Amino acid sequence: MVAPATPPRILVVDDEPDLRTLYELTLLREGYRVDAAATLAEAGELLADSRFDCVITDMRLPDGLGLELLRQLQTQQRAERCIVMTAYGSAENAVDALKAGAFDYLTKPVDLKQFRAVVASAIQGTAQGAAARARPNAPAPRAPEHPADADAALQRLVGESDAMREVKSRIAKVARSMAPVLVRGESGTGKELAARALHACSHRADGPFVAVNCSAIPENLLEAEFFGARKGSYTGATQDRDGYFQAARGGTLFLDEIGDLPLPMQSKLLRAIQERQVRPLGSTQEDMVDVRVVSATHKDLAADVQAGRFRQDLYYRLNVIEILVPPLRERRDDLPRLCDALLARIAHESGMPVPTLSPAVLAQLCAHPLPGNVRELENLLHRAVALSDGDALQVDFAPTRHTADAADAPGTAPPDAQPCPAPDTAPAATAIPEDLQAWLDQQERDILVRALNESRFNRTAAANRLGLSLRQIRYRIARLGIHTHGDDPHGDAS
Repeated sequence: MVAPATPPRILVVDDEPDLRTLYELTLLREGYRVDAAATLAEAGELLADSRFDCVITDMRLPDGLGLELLRQLQTQQRAERCIVMTAYGSAENAVDALKAGAFDYLTKPVDLKQFRAVVASAIQGTAQGAAARARPNAPAPRAPEHPADADAALQRLVGESDAMREVKSRIAKVARSMAPVLVRGESGTGKELAARALHACSHRADGPFVAVNCSAIPENLLEAEFFGARKGSYTGATQDRDGYFQAARGGTLFLDEIGDLPLPMQSKLLRAIQERQVRPLGSTQEDMVDVRVVSATHKDLAADVQAGRFRQDLYYRLNVIEILVPPLRERRDDLPRLCDALLARIAHESGMPVPTLSPAVLAQLCAHPLPGNVRELENLLHRAVALSDGDALQVDFAPTRHTADAADAPGTAPPDAQPCPAPDTAPAATAIPEDLQAWLDQQERDILVRALNESRFNRTAAANRLGLSLRQIRYRIARLGIHTHGDDPHGDAS
């Protein structure tokens, strides 16, 4: 006979007897074994004698803070996942708990449905939690994680440089908690790939991954897109529809270009993240949503906070853990691997043999500043494959050379990060302008005019070509006084 699996064991730490009893009864009904303590001292004694699958602790206890218990678990490298309960509206405590290593937090008064969901999520992946799934009366968490999928997601972050090893290591480490993550990096560095790897390495890997480009949604539709809408709530709403938060239930919501959200929407997003509830447009009821929020930006959000363009409380809520994806100029030794991986994908999509780069062409790529990072490199290789007459690829740099930033000029890569031979000739130096701002404005104007002409003045297409949002290109057109030949219905559609 197969021995019955041992039910997961949970430690509840709260000094209020009524709440402690409520939590115990709720967990016992779910099939868990429960121990309880009223103080840090009592909890320490229980932890010294036993192992648990999960620890649930109040933030404020008679003899100290719940964070002390959390740090004790971290110091002893215990396997228990810790859930911290904080007072209503105490955002700072929640952020402190997540930064200290808490798996998740709950806001008092605790919603019991949310309480059960967070606890089930916390015990997911432990040995006892896995055994408990075999019991008929046990909670039904999601399927176990797939290490092969997680490894594959990390491998898509191509590169073995020190900088990329650090990114992959950080992703694998922070994937275990529910803490919000902010992915920072320049345009084209692969921030969404990092977010997808984070999702694949987490216990939410079997849930949905919903990616949202915040800069591409018209301002008047933001609330409906994020939180959903009820039939008749606005013109054209012929039926109820879910928003991104509802679509990402049980998984990860990736908010790309979070810095482009207008301030009124930032306030609503903050409340949704803190309360884990959203109110669809036209509804009087709130929906509980179980999502992990990962956001990304190429902007300096700290500077935007100082300038009043981004809410400080939302910034601290999103930036509990930060992952910085390095620009390509800081990991030049990854270029050969990146080229091989990109060419293999391009060839697979085109149904053709994988082309090879000659050492001379690879040296040209190493010398090129590549201000657009991996996205620009991929575009260059796409163009090279499309224009190739034979097996040897020739890279045409002309369309992208004018976008290079002076700070990213060839030769700025450190001497120990050059796997490719340097070019034989150095580029001619640019004369120093007398009025730098006027010169920069003229360069920017020339680039914008060229992009607009090539796209037949479709601002959306021009923005995509330049790696800008529609809002950003409109601002630049207005600032530089560029005439766009009347209204552009295609450019304003999104």
